[in-house]
Amino acid sequence: MQGKIDFKKTDKPYYSGKVGAWTRITFPKLQFLSISGQGDPGEAVYARALGALYPLAYGIKFAQKSLNADFVVPPQQSLWWADDPRAFVQARRDQWRWTAMIRMPDAVTQADLDAARGAARIKLAKKSVDHSVLDEVSLIPMEEGDCLQTLHVGPYSDEAPVLAHLHDVVMPEAGLTFNGHHHEIYLGDPRRVAPEKLRTILRQPVKSTG
Repeated sequence: MQGKIDFKKTDKPYYSGKVGAWTRITFPKLQFLSISGQGDPGEAVYARALGALYPLAYGIKFAQKSLNADFVVPPQQSLWWADDPRAFVQARRDQWRWTAMIRMPDAVTQADLDAARGAARIKLAKKSVDHSVLDEVSLIPMEEGDCLQTLHVGPYSDEAPVLAHLHDVVMPEAGLTFNGHHHEIYLGDPRRVAPEKLRTILRQPVKSTG
């Protein structure tokens, strides 16, 4: 019987970092359950998206377990951007765009997602809960390639100076520029962990300016 896959152990560098230091890592093509939207992450629209991701992730997990291909559902992560980048500096959260994601093993297929979606629809329908959001979740490949990554410990609201240093000092000094959306991996649950103890991986895909 194959052992349970745990990405945080098999791909430890992808989920780790050092506070105050940016590490350069090249990421291969990986696949994710994903759902995109716009708006304040503290409001209902983002919570609704997560409420669709997790039932499908666990539905796929339990189906894979029956095939001796069990895996640990990894931390949730999100890509962030805005049509006007100043929306982040000025905290215009209603303009923030995001893609919330949960990584899936390479062996997971579209058919696996469709099966999990069908089962989740039945469960939610029995509870008279709207399940239309499940249709917004897709299985996507993503290859970020060359990235800079660090660990941030503290409230999400304290990330701005860390990212400003990356954008204004670290990247220019290394001859690098942006090559994708800002990426965060949430290693702590804000419902259970004090803000000052939250651990978040901050990642930025980059490319040479040359």
